[in-house]
Amino acid sequence: MIFVKAQNIKPDHISVCICTFHRPVLLSKALAGVTGQVTESAFTFEVVVVDNDHRRSAEEIVRLLQQGNATKIIYDCEPEQNIALARNRAIRNATGNLLVFVDDDEFPEPTWLEKLFDAQKVYSADGVLGPVIPFYEGTPPEWLVRSGLCVRPSFTTGTTLKNSKYMRTGNVLFCRKIIDGLELPFNPRLGRSGGEDTDFFDHMLHAGRFFVWCNEARVFEFVPKERQTRCYLVKRAFIRGVTSADRESFISRGTMKSIVAVTVYTTILPIMLVTGHHRFMKYLIKDFDHLAKLFAYCGIKFARERTF
Repeated sequence: MIFVKAQNIKPDHISVCICTFHRPVLLSKALAGVTGQVTESAFTFEVVVVDNDHRRSAEEIVRLLQQGNATKIIYDCEPEQNIALARNRAIRNATGNLLVFVDDDEFPEPTWLEKLFDAQKVYSADGVLGPVIPFYEGTPPEWLVRSGLCVRPSFTTGTTLKNSKYMRTGNVLFCRKIIDGLELPFNPRLGRSGGEDTDFFDHMLHAGRFFVWCNEARVFEFVPKERQTRCYLVKRAFIRGVTSADRESFISRGTMKSIVAVTVYTTILPIMLVTGHHRFMKYLIKDFDHLAKLFAYCGIKFARERTF
């Protein structure tokens, strides 16, 4: 009779990474949602918080939550204000073979983490993304809700994601092995302007990594009153345009697409204004996305860093 020695197989371990900057109340809500996850699957998890404030303003909140909490919470500080550096520091602190990123202004449903994990196993995916649903402070303007400017695209569970414009680091799980050998998975050059997550996924897709969507793994994004304004939406469009120009070469299909888009959107704006303010704002923001990109190619950048 031959006896085979049983191997001790470690369960999957997930590191939930949260980078934060000056959002103590929202961070508390995010941490409460993450540590309160209901799980039945065979995995363990920890939470990694990286404070991107050199004054360590989030430390006290994390320390209080660490006391008596069954979930391990790791705290570290990235003193240089740069979201890419903060994300890279979170990865260095993480011990899991699976990494999850969620933003500090998001809070998940109770079975969110289990849904991400199960989807990764079912589809044998390198990564899984889920929906981010707006949660408005107070009563939002009717035009904002009807315009859908705060609503992000969603897909049927199991959909393969092949375009980085639908991918971001708010609500994503990925296998640690896909970043093996990368000293800086997130590009610090984009850590002030934004776009470091799109750049990350561009590289992952180019390397042949496989990402799917899980529509049941939902988180909610808090939308404060100051983000419910026309001014904020315009500034955000300017940033997107500049970061898009930084990623793409001037001579490209993207540039041609932007030229056509600006021509069409600018032409129909008066019509949209007559048919409804929500439609006008929707296409105005689209117009500014492409205009900012084209101006950036000419050396005119309406916004260089994200300061809001």
